[in-house]
Amino acid sequence: MSKIDDLIQEFCSDGVEYKPIKKLAEVGTGSSNGNEAQEDGKYPFFIRSQTVKRKNEWEYDEEAIIIPGEGGIGEIYHYVNGKYAIHQRVYRIHFTDNSVDVKFAYHYFRAFFKNFIMRKAVSATVKSIRKPMIEEFMLPVPPLEVQRKIVHILDSFTLLTAELTAELTARKKQYSFYRDTLIQKECKSEKVKLNTVCEIYDGTHQTPKYTNGGIPFVSVENIDDLYGTQKFISTEAYAKYKIKPRIGDVFMTRITAGIIGKCTVVERNDDLAYYVSLALLRPNADILDSKYLKYYLESGWGRRELSKWILWDATPTKINKDDIGRVLISVPPLDTQKRLVQVIEHFDVICTDLNIGLPAEIEARQKQYEYYRDLLLTFAETGSTLMTDRQTDRQTDRQTDRQTELSTIKLIQYVFGYVTLPMGSLFDFRNGLSKGKDFFGSGIPFIRYTDVYNNRFLKGEDITALVECTPAEIEKLGVHRGDVFFTRTSETAEDVGWSSVMLDDIGDCVFNGFTIKATPKTNYLLPEYCAFCFATEDFRKYVTSHCAFTTRASLTGKTIAEYQLVIPSIEKQQEIVNVLNKFHSLCNDLSAGLPAEIEARQEQYEYYRDKLLSFKELPK
Repeated sequence: MSKIDDLIQEFCSDGVEYKPIKKLAEVGTGSSNGNEAQEDGKYPFFIRSQTVKRKNEWEYDEEAIIIPGEGGIGEIYHYVNGKYAIHQRVYRIHFTDNSVDVKFAYHYFRAFFKNFIMRKAVSATVKSIRKPMIEEFMLPVPPLEVQRKIVHILDSFTLLTAELTAELTARKKQYSFYRDTLIQKECKSEKVKLNTVCEIYDGTHQTPKYTNGGIPFVSVENIDDLYGTQKFISTEAYAKYKIKPRIGDVFMTRITAGIIGKCTVVERNDDLAYYVSLALLRPNADILDSKYLKYYLESGWGRRELSKWILWDATPTKINKDDIGRVLISVPPLDTQKRLVQVIEHFDVICTDLNIGLPAEIEARQKQYEYYRDLLLTFAETGSTLMTDRQTDRQTDRQTDRQTELSTIKLIQYVFGYVTLPMGSLFDFRNGLSKGKDFFGSGIPFIRYTDVYNNRFLKGEDITALVECTPAEIEKLGVHRGDVFFTRTSETAEDVGWSSVMLDDIGDCVFNGFTIKATPKTNYLLPEYCAFCFATEDFRKYVTSHCAFTTRASLTGKTIAEYQLVIPSIEKQQEIVNVLNKFHSLCNDLSAGLPAEIEARQEQYEYYRDKLLSFKELPK
């Protein structure tokens, strides 16, 4: 038997006394109007809404339950302890009887007040309530020990649900961020008018004559659930529709009853009639994916495009059918669109599917809360409570900014195959060591200008020069695997910016002052991939066109930092390196490939040359 069962058996085994609110509490309204709210107000200001506003003046300083007198009857409850103000049509219930724990009363009101007030109503809904109605509500008053134990249990569920809801909100923001980031990637490409890749229609402009059955009829309010509509028209009326929806069509809201540009994709070939508040978009399936179109239009980029054509001064606000066709949209290859949709839908499911993910967990916790709430608050019927102890151990993984950035990069790489970043976000840049000639010849390994100029890859065995350095110089100018070196100055621009990548960790080592070291500050790049990237024609053109030239050509780390580097995934980088290494070996390794063959041909040539050009001298 649980502790609460013990308490009930000890203090109220025969049941619990119920008392009307008028014997336990003061009930009254406030004196404030809604327009008195102040954005940065000091005190809570309760209005007829779940939203709590702020105000700099307070009316009450107490512990109380707050409920609206109209609007949201039986749905909105607030608990407050301290200074606050309330709207003139909002009720405060302040308990004057110290036998009641106010939090206990708060949970009881949430559980049973709506049913009570509905029974008092003549109609199916309650538009407003009056003070006597609240005062007649009966509240059970078990001993305080029992009330507080119940409050502790129910508050735990409420807190967990609130945490999950906050996390869901964060997930939705994360979903929107990733969706817009992926869309933004494509917004850099050339855009086309929507009417060049999509047919655009709107629904009937006449309010139809509804029937009890027949063809489902949808309008802007049905955008979230096309097939849940409760409105129908006759088959004769539907026969007049020239354009009937089919799988792959996209409905978009175009007249405000919510947000213009909200979309849903038609997933059935069922007959469906639609009103003028919806536009029907029929994308060219060979060019444009329906779901990509939906996510594009709903993204920040799509909304900005739509907003250029929305008639904001019209009543109601709307966008004309022809203007929808003028909206610009990026259209990447279909396979890219489908990968993008796959990634976005993964987040969308987590955020919205009530069968899985956080919504399911929130719903389950809410049901669990309601179960225990009703169980605990109806003990008066039997004098006992049956429950099992449940404990949820949740761990949340708070991502750092770096983890979020890496996740974003991986998503873009997955969808588009690569991401483009400025080198300044990938490397720190530093100039090398300058010393007099007396310091050279002994000491630690020293990377020379010629080592960088002549080698795409550097290994410990390639570093033959030595220099004497202080510990501070070694710490400041140390060399590690993955460091990229660039020639910094030369007589001509063509000799500036040649690079080499260190592939070994060789202990203490420094580098020449006529070179720049780029030290990786991320793990997004393979060193071998960098070696090939900075030998490309594109990078060479960038260097020669951006280097400074006075008496000599020169290059700075700041200039290199502005170069936009294409970064595929690590796996793709490795594939590229594997291929290019073979060509590199064929072209440069004297023990294999073309250099060896060239050397052999040269020896063969020299042999036959000498043979052919060696003539026996005629006797004199």
